[in-house]
Amino acid sequence: MRRLITVFLGLLLLTVGFVHAETVDFEDLTLAEESYYNGEDGAGGFDSGLARFNNLYDDSFYVYWEGFAYSNTTDTTTEDYTNQYSAYPGSGAGSSAVYGVGYQPGPFGYDTVPTLTLPEEIHITQASVTNTTYAFYTIKKGYFTAKKFGGDSGNDEDWFLLTITGKDADGDVTDTVKFYLADFRFDDNTLDYIVDAWTTVDLSSLGLVKSIEFALTSSDTDPNPDIGMNTPSYFAIDNISDFEEPDDDNGNGGNGSTCFIRSLGM
Repeated sequence: MRRLITVFLGLLLLTVGFVHAETVDFEDLTLAEESYYNGEDGAGGFDSGLARFNNLYDDSFYVYWEGFAYSNTTDTTTEDYTNQYSAYPGSGAGSSAVYGVGYQPGPFGYDTVPTLTLPEEIHITQASVTNTTYAFYTIKKGYFTAKKFGGDSGNDEDWFLLTITGKDADGDVTDTVKFYLADFRFDDNTLDYIVDAWTTVDLSSLGLVKSIEFALTSSDTDPNPDIGMNTPSYFAIDNISDFEEPDDDNGNGGNGSTCFIRSLGM
């Protein structure tokens, strides 16, 4: 029996090539109560765990930002632009305090693509995403030039899509994952939905990535490219989790095999 266990462990040491690292949950970032960080210090981004989140801030004419911010605001009732930093669930994933907010600029912005960058190619298996309060209510009721999804009849086939793209160290696309933050394309209108809770998105198909880009598109987009998307281009993100990094010894008794054995309690 002991010999069989030894052989089994030996096979594990040869095949395990990855080591679990950490979850990025933004809880390592400090904020005053009911506040947010939008890049006002001009740092060009911020770090949480292993990840770097990009940001562009400009107050030349008015306060403006692109890319990523982070927040602990809990406002689930203010429906307009003044509430651009709140996640609709009223907290982070799992009722945590701090979460990330992504904003994709329109035609008059600086074209900053919300991007998460890693120190090396790493495997990320999932993340939690949801709508912001501002986007949720605009989709539900309409606001200014943005329409109420479904229209007056409820039959308009509207949608709000988050596309997540992985890229390797050479900048080549590894894969894309599509997640609908709202979808009104069903024949049965009772199936139409707006995401109102933190939802886990499977990112395992992205494979080993050096960066992940986030893009928003909507059926409610003006035909004039100088106007662009009418739906507010915000999303909230949290618990980017199950990072795995390549074993530095190719599984031959290095970090990966050691951590795996510990996880088995051996």
